[in-house]
Amino acid sequence: MTSSEEAPVFRLACAPGVTPAKWVRIWRERLPDVPLELVAVPAAEAAGLLRDGGADAGLLRLPTDRTGLSAIPLYTETTVVVVPKDHVVAAADEVSTEDLADDIVLHPLDDTLDWECPPGRPAIERPATTGDAVELVAAGVGLLVVPQSLARLHHRKDLTYRTVTDAPQSRVALSWPEDETTDLVDDFIGIVRGRTVNSTRGRPRTPAQPKDERPRTGDARRKSSAGGAGRATGKSAGQTAGKGRRGTSGGGTKGGSRRGRPRRRS
Repeated sequence: MTSSEEAPVFRLACAPGVTPAKWVRIWRERLPDVPLELVAVPAAEAAGLLRDGGADAGLLRLPTDRTGLSAIPLYTETTVVVVPKDHVVAAADEVSTEDLADDIVLHPLDDTLDWECPPGRPAIERPATTGDAVELVAAGVGLLVVPQSLARLHHRKDLTYRTVTDAPQSRVALSWPEDETTDLVDDFIGIVRGRTVNSTRGRPRTPAQPKDERPRTGDARRKSSAGGAGRATGKSAGQTAGKGRRGTSGGGTKGGSRRGRPRRRS
């Protein structure tokens, strides 16, 4: 047996902004003997990492190229615009893409939103990453529209964000190579879907009780009935015999007393 078979490891790829903390905690409670390794990966590279075997499963963002991959959509994120705190947008609770028409809206190369046409005016150059775009927003160069989790991930005290009501939304999905649905992958699927430890779809964690050790209800009932009948039969027979003995002895004594000895005639 190889060392990998003796100590399996489950590798979970995570795109930026995705927070698997709850599922990781449940995994460690249920499978303490199988370490879970988090593999950070840019959103655009997550699908390729799974296809190349760099992770057993991944939490990635849709839409993406799902060739050769299975995927279970988990949730959809709110889309927000990141702005300086003194920007006019910060005074509103939510905005539309039309409200951003006069602003420069940055469109980083790792953008995870499926735009037909990005809002606002385009920047001279596209930032390489979302992190770079956030720095430009802080420098007053433009605004940035992203999933809310990415706005939180790159939070700065001088920036804030507001919901964009009509922007595309990013969906987070659990994905894995479609030909590699291993037992560990199935375990993690069960966790994100909320299956309990004793779910009928999960694998049993304790061996089944051997058949010869299981109580056989029918046999026990028959033995109990037979024992009760035997005790009742013996008791009844004893009572009958006792009555017979008492009747015979008493009858003989009384009969002899009545007959007596014959009288002699004078």
